[in-house]
Amino acid sequence: MGEPTHIEQFLAHLAKERRLSTHTISAYRRDLRALDEYRSSQNIETWDQLGPFEVRRFAAQEHRKGLSPRSIARRLSAARSFFGFLLRENIVRTNPSVDVQAPKAPRRLPNTLDADQMARLLQESDNPEAEPTLIRDRAIMELLYSSGLRLGELVGLDIVDLDLADATVRVTGKGNKTRILPVGRHARRALNNWLGIRSNLLAVDEAALFVGKRGKRIHPRTVQNRVKRWAQLAGAPVAVHPHMLRHSFASHLLESSGDLRGVQELLGHADISTTQVYTHLDFQHLARIYDTSHPRARRRRD
Repeated sequence: MGEPTHIEQFLAHLAKERRLSTHTISAYRRDLRALDEYRSSQNIETWDQLGPFEVRRFAAQEHRKGLSPRSIARRLSAARSFFGFLLRENIVRTNPSVDVQAPKAPRRLPNTLDADQMARLLQESDNPEAEPTLIRDRAIMELLYSSGLRLGELVGLDIVDLDLADATVRVTGKGNKTRILPVGRHARRALNNWLGIRSNLLAVDEAALFVGKRGKRIHPRTVQNRVKRWAQLAGAPVAVHPHMLRHSFASHLLESSGDLRGVQELLGHADISTTQVYTHLDFQHLARIYDTSHPRARRRRD
């Protein structure tokens, strides 16, 4: 493939300057390699020779291969960011992907647990006399649900980021943006239990709030596996992952408060349209109430 160094330079920029997660950078790498393979297949020697027509043909080809509209949109987004970088580096003169749109995808609502299901999940792990990893798991799940953290934000926490006296946690999110989030009463209790035995697992000079069995910062996959395990023990009706706890946090908060802007701030969404997906969830809840309660909506029983 031609000029892979430009892609690697861009990925290094994402890691060092924008501090994106390894998972996000891997996704960029896959999407840009697909674009690079298409460029090579069309005998286009340099990135500067790739125009809007070729980018549209690339998107159409991916669609014919069966790639979903959401995945094509992600590939085009990666291309826009990549060409923006090449523009700044004076490698290209224009960004050919700016006006290329992906096919429209149906809006997919995130899965959530209702309040009772969340309570069962958190109750299942509630045992302050348990071994350290179980007490840690409880603190992790309580904090995910209490403060709506992303998985990457949670594993990136250092112990200095947590202020239990002030009931807050300082989180570094996407784009290296920092926000201060409240920590609820149940989460504070679980975190106090974890901090009381954290040193039993801790490696020397490890600053991470949550650590694994070897005493080092906990790995995202470990958190995913532990949340899934606890959800199975609690009899959750669906496969549960850490991000579902964030979705549940947002949905339950919006349902109770109706404050879309406030939920946007807590989630760290740059664009309120991202947060608005939770209004659809709330509407579904209201629609179910309407269908079962309103005299004109109830089905007549024969």
